[in-house]
Amino acid sequence: MTGKTKLVETFSQTNHFDLLIPENELSYKKEPKKFWQEISALSAGTRIVVDEIQRVPALLDYVQLGIEKKGLSFILTGSSARKLKKGGANLLGGRAADFKLHPLTSEETGDKFSINLALQYGNLPKICTLVLLENNLDEARLLLKSYLTTYIKEEIQAEALARSVENFQRFLDIAGQANAQMIEFSNISRDSGVSASTVKEYYSILEDTLLGQFIWPLNRSERKKARPRFYFFDCGVVRAIQQRVYDVPTSAEKGHLFETWFVNELTRIRDYKNRQHKFSLWRQDRHEVDIVIESGSGIKLAIECKTGKNIDELHGVYAFKKVFPDVPVIIASMDDERPRKLESRGITVYPWKEALELYVAL
Repeated sequence: MTGKTKLVETFSQTNHFDLLIPENELSYKKEPKKFWQEISALSAGTRIVVDEIQRVPALLDYVQLGIEKKGLSFILTGSSARKLKKGGANLLGGRAADFKLHPLTSEETGDKFSINLALQYGNLPKICTLVLLENNLDEARLLLKSYLTTYIKEEIQAEALARSVENFQRFLDIAGQANAQMIEFSNISRDSGVSASTVKEYYSILEDTLLGQFIWPLNRSERKKARPRFYFFDCGVVRAIQQRVYDVPTSAEKGHLFETWFVNELTRIRDYKNRQHKFSLWRQDRHEVDIVIESGSGIKLAIECKTGKNIDELHGVYAFKKVFPDVPVIIASMDDERPRKLESRGITVYPWKEALELYVAL
């Protein structure tokens, strides 16, 4: 639903192998050599698209042969690399560039973008079309609900990623409630009725199927305590997991949703601009800062996300400044319309759009 299939359709080529079609998947699983026979008949320089390559990993050996022996060009898409990694598939080391496709950015959405609608419905391309262009909220809600059914059926059950789909579904419900919060694996284990090791395995499934990411503490001693935050990749999807797609976000809910959206927006910008930045959180005692941006040369910027215009509870920001006095720290505000400086400590509050521009300028 991030639009990768639609994107590859824009390339001027006629050689498209769609493994999402069951007949194609079964045919190439049964006889992968047929793929080699078909691409061998093509002339050098021909561009070939293989959609959902993880469904038939054996084809990757023939992709390599096609590159080296026939001079063919390939575009491979997939929604998960987990099966490829676990199965020891040919990952084309040194022969393939890796690109990620995310939900739409605020810049891609243009003047139609609404932060409130983004928090409520998310930024998947089809959802944006329904919400922003067609004002068809009912269909958007139904599509978000069906996304989970499709994910469980196609990614988890069909690919046998989890031994028990029921246990995974129960875990997913609890993980949704814990979105953007400090993760205590033992607590989620207790609430979901599976072992802590299984909880960690389930989270790795979410990461490998691109449904979310961990943000770990900057402090390495804190990291050993294994208390990261987990952010689902889209606000609409996490609200569907939470069974809240028909509800307007409450003020309390907006805090976690805005933080989720902002972390994901930073991730999209980083990936699309090929920045080698690492995102962490900072925690010392009971003080925290939401996002710390690092490069090879050190910490570049720290960002605290806030909703509402009455910004308080900045103890984490002040504590961070004591430890890292030379690192710029800003507040990314959901509701402020122009920058303002908090006189007490010299911290500047930026509207979310300008906070993102500061990151782009790093």
